[in-house]
Amino acid sequence: MGGLFGVVTNENCSQTLFYGTDYHSHLGTENGGMAVFGDSGFHNTIHSISQAQFKSRFVDDYKEMAGHMGIGAIDDESPQPLIVRSKFGTFAIAATGLINNKDILAAQLLKEGFSFNEMTGGGVNTVELVTRLINKGDSIVAGIQIAQDLIEGSICMLIMTPEGIYAARDKYGRFPLSIGVKNGSSLGGFVVATEMSSFPNIGYDFLKSLGPGEIVLLSTTGLRNQKPENREKRVCAFLWIYTGYPSSAYEGIYVENARERCGRALARNDKIEADYVTGVPDSGIGHAIGYAIESGIPYRRPLVKYTPGYGRSYTPPSQDIRDLVATMKLSAVKDIINGSRMIVCDDSIVRGTQLRNFTIKKLWDNGAKEIHIRPACPPLMFTCRYGASTRSISELACRRAIRAIEGEDIDDVGAYLDPGTDKYRKMIEWIRQDLNVTSLKYLNINDMIEAIGLPEKELCLYCWRGPDMVQGSLLEGL
Repeated sequence: MGGLFGVVTNENCSQTLFYGTDYHSHLGTENGGMAVFGDSGFHNTIHSISQAQFKSRFVDDYKEMAGHMGIGAIDDESPQPLIVRSKFGTFAIAATGLINNKDILAAQLLKEGFSFNEMTGGGVNTVELVTRLINKGDSIVAGIQIAQDLIEGSICMLIMTPEGIYAARDKYGRFPLSIGVKNGSSLGGFVVATEMSSFPNIGYDFLKSLGPGEIVLLSTTGLRNQKPENREKRVCAFLWIYTGYPSSAYEGIYVENARERCGRALARNDKIEADYVTGVPDSGIGHAIGYAIESGIPYRRPLVKYTPGYGRSYTPPSQDIRDLVATMKLSAVKDIINGSRMIVCDDSIVRGTQLRNFTIKKLWDNGAKEIHIRPACPPLMFTCRYGASTRSISELACRRAIRAIEGEDIDDVGAYLDPGTDKYRKMIEWIRQDLNVTSLKYLNINDMIEAIGLPEKELCLYCWRGPDMVQGSLLEGL
């Protein structure tokens, strides 16, 4: 999905920018970058972070950077931030999300006489495409609105100009942007970030979350609203289940609390006897704690994560790297595992290959007696159209199960969405056997929605419910 961070202050912002951007490292493993603006103008630095963590790649760069404003990004889609010359003057831009109609938009812009300089993986750089859409407006704010209307998908953006930083949340608010103030006072400056958990350790207090489609301008003179929020909201439910950082809050709802409520709901609907509950590190831990609290079964750690060296295993784009990370990052505590019946909570099952081949195999190899898997959300049935949280639909565990049951891929999977149907039960049983576990039971979607705490109409549930959540075509008027 990627993460954004920006800062406006009366002092040199480079250290705040460095650490604030680094606090988004859990959201991407491919590209990182920072840009500053000061007395000497704009300056940016971009590196691949596929082989090294953000801190190690940028620790020398930030010490050489100086400016009173800065923006940073960690993203798997495009190298950024970019510095652009436009009819509005020079600005730096960072943008994260997913544009499903990128090729269509790029082709239309080329016909209109626009050109593209930055290429990523043989295609147009997403961030440069956004700049070309913005350039269609009569002002930066008008251009942002044009981009929001034309993009099919979801894009949040930060645009740094000499007057300040424009922050714009995506049209339906699928992903967050929050504002913070220095020591509780706007006189000390502002920060804006995907993850508000980045604020406290760098000396900023949470001020507000941007609403869907809202645009604000942060400057040394204050915070000015440029466009009010849209009425319709579709916040990504996966933020609370997996993607978001545990100490962050979205729409006023803390991630860790929501995960504990998911675990409690799993326990209320379960009758398994076990020696202990555990969570797949790290994102399954909150769910497991909730399960343990509700059930009264003790929490233990048969698997521990080697946190200094490995991040999330879903974010690298290639399967071999994902497999390597999944193998290396977890260490088994054999004395706890041997002979034990365990309930294992995980945030979700996407492909199921890492869970089966590495996590579960480690547990069996170390003498587990029973392994009961409890994912804290329903089966993922569709690939994400807004933040690339999931990729190929054919790789999804439930789709492989359906293919095996039906003998072919099918488009109408409605019967497999309802836990009360025989087809749903057959799908779960196929996945259970494929994972090689004692039992498997998913959290149902209504309990997940209740655990998050937002009205259902304000959540994006596309990964579970599919096309009925998709907005209509947004290409009219291009």
